[in-house]
Amino acid sequence: MSPNNVKTNILLTGATGYIGGEVLSQLLEHPKFSSFNITALVRSPEKAEKIRALGVLTVIGSHSDEALVEKLASDADVVIATADADNLVASRAILSGLKKRYEATKVQPALIHTSGTGVLCDTAFGKYATDDIYDDLNPDQIETLAPTQPHRNVDLEIVAADKEGYVKTYIVLPSTIYGISTSKLVELGIQNPYSIQIPALIKNSIARGQGGVVGEGKNVWPHVEISEVAEIYVKLLDAVLAKSNPGHGREGFYFAENGEYTFSVLGKRISEVLVELGKGTNPEVTSVSDEVAKVLANYGLASNSRCRANRARTTLGWNPKKTTEDFYGSIKAEVEAVLKRI
Repeated sequence: MSPNNVKTNILLTGATGYIGGEVLSQLLEHPKFSSFNITALVRSPEKAEKIRALGVLTVIGSHSDEALVEKLASDADVVIATADADNLVASRAILSGLKKRYEATKVQPALIHTSGTGVLCDTAFGKYATDDIYDDLNPDQIETLAPTQPHRNVDLEIVAADKEGYVKTYIVLPSTIYGISTSKLVELGIQNPYSIQIPALIKNSIARGQGGVVGEGKNVWPHVEISEVAEIYVKLLDAVLAKSNPGHGREGFYFAENGEYTFSVLGKRISEVLVELGKGTNPEVTSVSDEVAKVLANYGLASNSRCRANRARTTLGWNPKKTTEDFYGSIKAEVEAVLKRI
């Protein structure tokens, strides 16, 4: 993006989070790291100091501070936003800053934004597996999603900015991310190593001493391992820097998945692990109460969300290795980790 003698300015939000920390950790090992000026926006002065020691600039503040975010984005060639898929205020501030960047340089900056396959959620409530499968190489299909779907209002604003022409936008939509991160940033006490979705189900299962599902647990979601989803962000950055023009805007949705799981099978696996660890007595799975079901639904655990990550595979050469067997195999470590935290 920049001439060879000028460094690429990269703004990263969410650097201490599960996804952002993994992305930053991979950027630290990038062969072109010396040509990057990475600025991480972080809340914690202590973590900021640790990040600075790694050769990354830091700014202490919140990504909801509009003026600060706008200023930081206006200085960036690339923004990688991993902090909050639903923060419209922060996204607008980033876009405003990138517009100023374009007006000053006449070069389109890039925004790599984090959404999620929760945008595909339906109202199955565990009663069935849908046949609706979204393909990210089919922008017409994605455009049928209602603006009221989770994350969709932010996604639409980002795509509209790309259409306006002052920025190229790339939206990464992780599915259920699993795996306890062991990145360099975790070792240094900077990054949150844990996901949200599966641990929420595990916590409920521990409380009841048995794996639970919403309804019959027939609903289906995709999955992706944490280090492999981070690879998509890095590959997108590589493509942007190489000016290889991967799909952007309405053609810039990148699902992240490498297989699917069914909640009834997941619930049974949690039950089996609880029995194995002496925290449960029944290796089978049962339905949770209506009250609990409403809570789990907030995490997407009652819905279907089905998609195929064809765009990252074909345009970026993304080649994830972790399978559904690996996903189910990760559950014991996840349960042990939750038990240590409660």
